[in-house]
Amino acid sequence: MTDSAASLHAVLSTHLPIEARGLIVAVSGGADSAALLSALHSEKFRQLPLRAVHVDHGLQLQAVEFRAACQALCDRLEIPLKVIAVRVAVAAGVSIEASAREARYGALAGEVREFECLLTAHHREDQAETVLLQALRGAGIKGMSAMPGCRPFGLGWHARPLLDMPQGDLLQLGAQAPGAAASDPMNADLRFDRSFLRQQLWPLVIARWPGASTALSRTARHMAQAQALMDLSAQAELGKLRDGEALSITGLRVLCAPKRSNAVRLWLSQAGVELPSTARLEEALRQVLSADEDHVPAIVWGGHALRRYRQRLFLTAAQLPRLQGPHSWNLRPATPLILGENLGTLVLTPQPGGLDPRRLPDVLTVRRREGGESLRPAPLAKTQTVQHLCQSIGVLPWMRDSLPFVFAGKELVAVGDLWQEARYCAPPTGAGLSIAWRQAPIVV
Repeated sequence: MTDSAASLHAVLSTHLPIEARGLIVAVSGGADSAALLSALHSEKFRQLPLRAVHVDHGLQLQAVEFRAACQALCDRLEIPLKVIAVRVAVAAGVSIEASAREARYGALAGEVREFECLLTAHHREDQAETVLLQALRGAGIKGMSAMPGCRPFGLGWHARPLLDMPQGDLLQLGAQAPGAAASDPMNADLRFDRSFLRQQLWPLVIARWPGASTALSRTARHMAQAQALMDLSAQAELGKLRDGEALSITGLRVLCAPKRSNAVRLWLSQAGVELPSTARLEEALRQVLSADEDHVPAIVWGGHALRRYRQRLFLTAAQLPRLQGPHSWNLRPATPLILGENLGTLVLTPQPGGLDPRRLPDVLTVRRREGGESLRPAPLAKTQTVQHLCQSIGVLPWMRDSLPFVFAGKELVAVGDLWQEARYCAPPTGAGLSIAWRQAPIVV
């Protein structure tokens, strides 16, 4: 085994999950990913199946050259290549770099098979640049941790095994890579932060501090260790704060501000949402902790929101689902009723004492509330407004327009699977039907 092969074998053994059953390399058409793929092909690490994937962003005319370079490389190495075309949607206030990265990793996550490990050719200088960029953006410990060496991804993992390797060593590993790599003009476009840093600032940094890439990569490792300790502390706090799908406001109030923010950040991270800025999170916690009991504050960022109700903190979508309609629901024969995106499906199941099918029409009407609806939820109960019933069990205020109100003509016979009108129910032991609300959103 050559020195370079031994070096690659060592870093792969350190960073790749032992459970990995296949490798997939993200190739861009550039020199770094070409070197990694070529070196892996020569090394045949663990004899794992190896394939490549290229994401075509469609953002520039040179995209054809990138695809061609990737295809030529894979053809010569006899490695299968898959090209995925993505559409990059740039939202207001979001850079094209960030939008392209989100689209790229979304496509790659969908491509990774079970027990397969995606490899990218990020090296020491890439990591150092990321640390500097995060520092200039005022990032916290998590941001300053920069790129992790390995993380769960799709159905497998995403590993960056070369974060401690200088780019020069990487290129030497792949020195036998056949074919010329394509040059990305965006890398020289000084409008982009990373390009400006790489072209204008990094040469000055290296001239003054030759070991800067090593030092900054070490900083990232220190920050990652600190973040791991913070996550352990936050996990312990979350064990006390969780209240179903929500967090206890009472419990949050007991914590000091740093522990409170740390716990909420981990909770949001575990939900897989993009974290709000520090200022936005601090404002959110201020509002949810100080609002009057009868207020329902909502703090929105991106596509998400934090909402408080009855001493519980909820994570919701910024745009809440709202039942459209009305819908016609056929009972004879009984068919499921799909309520709409993120609202689940209503189905009928046999249930003694449930809705008496003899008292129901062939077609029911399902719509959202209009206000003032009422029903008698049990034979010995009094008739109550649905508004009062919702308050009695704590139906989330922002989800009440999502509740499916089921009518027989003009008579309300049920509200989702929460209540049924007693006048329309069979005797306790009589044959009846129960409404099941499957894949329902959280409403209580």
